[in-house]
Amino acid sequence: MSAQAAPALELRDITVTFRSREAPGQRYTAVAHTSLAVAPGEFVSVVGPTGCGKSTLLNIAAGLLEPSGGEVRVFGEPLAGLNRRAGYMFQSDALMPWRSALANVMVGLQYRGLADAEARRQAEAWLARVGLAGFGDRYPHQLSGGMRKRTALAQTLALDPDIILMDEPFSALDIQTRQLMENEVLALWAAKKKAVLFITHDLDEAIAMSDRVVVLSAGPATRPIGEFAIDLPRPRDVADVRGEPRFVELHGRIWAVLREEVLEGYAQQLKSPA
Repeated sequence: MSAQAAPALELRDITVTFRSREAPGQRYTAVAHTSLAVAPGEFVSVVGPTGCGKSTLLNIAAGLLEPSGGEVRVFGEPLAGLNRRAGYMFQSDALMPWRSALANVMVGLQYRGLADAEARRQAEAWLARVGLAGFGDRYPHQLSGGMRKRTALAQTLALDPDIILMDEPFSALDIQTRQLMENEVLALWAAKKKAVLFITHDLDEAIAMSDRVVVLSAGPATRPIGEFAIDLPRPRDVADVRGEPRFVELHGRIWAVLREEVLEGYAQQLKSPA
């Protein structure tokens, strides 16, 4: 496969093992023989039970965690170290509390060597694109949850990554703010069509936003157990699309695969020591 035809991101036969905290000296397998690819410009969501290893896979894709087995390829090239072609939007705010919103967006650009004036210009433009023009002087504690997420989104997209990794970025938001953020992400994604790997526990969110949804099994030894193409027309409004008959049909098909894994994951949590 040529570099041009290669996936933007490819996880090949990934296995991850950790030392057991309950039984020192023993290891357990968190992720087993998992393969996943995201094409350039494709929006892929991964869903699965709580604790099934979704975030582990994202950390491997980012180069923050080295797999015990298998390999990661980025546009056809083996990944060594951090994935510098990816931007990572975390579940919790990664904003520096001592920096203003503008300074938080500027910092990555400055690390890349841009002069302060140019970093400021680009950061202000990105804050405006996410609806925060005029809020650049506010500090994180002065922003609402949705505004902090917009700032984090601007911070990620300002670096113009070829791959965007998102780890349940809107899970802490109220439903109205969440849907606004989901639509904003889709609009920004449609403008440049970056490859997106989106982790979520919300099946509605996954279907509404994605080109493809991958379902993971309950742990331990998590693995993909289903993959569904989402053929809903774009552009989409994440609230309106939920009422479409095709959305309801897809939800039913995916939930039929996911339901038993969610129940299994819940049962495992009940058995886990406090």
